[in-house]
Amino acid sequence: MLLVSLVLVLVVGLLGVVHWYVWRRLVRDVTVPGGPARRLGTVALIVLPLLSLGALTAGRAGVPFPLQQALAWPGFLWLALLLYVVLALVVGEAVRPLLLRALDRRAAASSPSTAGAAAPAPVSAAPVRATAGAPAPSEAKEAPEASEASGASEASASPGTDGADGPDGIPASPGVAGPSRRLFVSRVVGGAAAAAALGTVGHGTYGVLRGPRVKRVTVPLAKLARGAHGYRIAVVSDIHLGPILGRAHTRRIVDAINATQPDIVAVVGDMVDGSVEDLGRAAEPLAELRARDGSFFVTGNHEYFSGAEEWVDHVRELGMRPLRNERVEIAGFDLAGVNDIAGENYGDGPDFAAALGDRDRARAAVLLAHQPVVIHDAVEHGVDLQLSGHTHGGQLWPGNFLAELANPTVAGLERYGDTQLYVSRGAGAWGPPVRVGAPSDITVVELASKQA
Repeated sequence: MLLVSLVLVLVVGLLGVVHWYVWRRLVRDVTVPGGPARRLGTVALIVLPLLSLGALTAGRAGVPFPLQQALAWPGFLWLALLLYVVLALVVGEAVRPLLLRALDRRAAASSPSTAGAAAPAPVSAAPVRATAGAPAPSEAKEAPEASEASGASEASASPGTDGADGPDGIPASPGVAGPSRRLFVSRVVGGAAAAAALGTVGHGTYGVLRGPRVKRVTVPLAKLARGAHGYRIAVVSDIHLGPILGRAHTRRIVDAINATQPDIVAVVGDMVDGSVEDLGRAAEPLAELRARDGSFFVTGNHEYFSGAEEWVDHVRELGMRPLRNERVEIAGFDLAGVNDIAGENYGDGPDFAAALGDRDRARAAVLLAHQPVVIHDAVEHGVDLQLSGHTHGGQLWPGNFLAELANPTVAGLERYGDTQLYVSRGAGAWGPPVRVGAPSDITVVELASKQA
């Protein structure tokens, strides 16, 4: 408990520092003190992280589902924007001194002409007689001119004009009206960072809401019967129905799968982020999945956060068959499924012996398991092909590097001894409905017999 508390304090502290950095670069450095833009930016950088915190905790706290939906869109999208704004601003830190130096050189190059234009006018050498105590006529005429020149000098020294000092005492570019060089550079770098983040998140959101693309992968299996050559398994994982992705998302997935005319459909976990009561209607289109030998389902870790028993029962009502540490024989190979390892905390973890222990190892075996990390159990039990999800392919670059630390394979097909592992990037998204560098997919795995 102490460790969890320390981690929580570190995370909150880190988020605080990150938000202060964004406020400094996108609000303080580019706005006028006390102005409406600064006030609005400051309020936004207080409210947005609170919305993100609400979006992350609302489901576990039992908040009414409509309120979860209201919090989810701004809260989760801000997390994605924050990531890419910070990355862009960090890159901007390297660009900032280069821009300042370029402006300094430009100002230095234009200074000779400016100096020449400022040469003082010659003064007449002819003396002027005047009575004691009275100003000379020339002095009387020059007095108002000096006053006007003094006023003009004061006006030119006001902030934001020629000769003005910018933030931190950096002088403005000579002969150029407007903001100081440092303010100009701050606005350029901040604007570019914000535009890059908005463009990245906008494109990534479009990719998720558009729906997953279909991939096709051929996997040769040494023990696959000749009669099963060309057998097609539509693999879909990580649909993540929730407060953002709903019934329309399910409909797009079902239509894409049915268009491939698979022999079986394999739903390999993390179908939902919420209760049957809140998401049952969103899952209804799954009842329309069409495959010659049926549709199968295994639990993922998010099912256990959402009421696994209720969802397993509901999956049956939708016409899919849950494989809970069990297997079925299909012409040419065995199809097995195990519960997700998150189920161990609920007394419902994977049992490889029950699913694979007493089978005929002369037959090919395909295992459905949500998390790739169980591949070593699959190798030990003579599995030929494991189909998994869970990783999302990293979902948000550079998250793929973190995913590599926790998973043997992040996406695609790899071999471990005599066992092959295929990991789908998933059809949905968790948290922000955004994917960058890891597009969503449905994979049609075509089995190939080496005897064919």
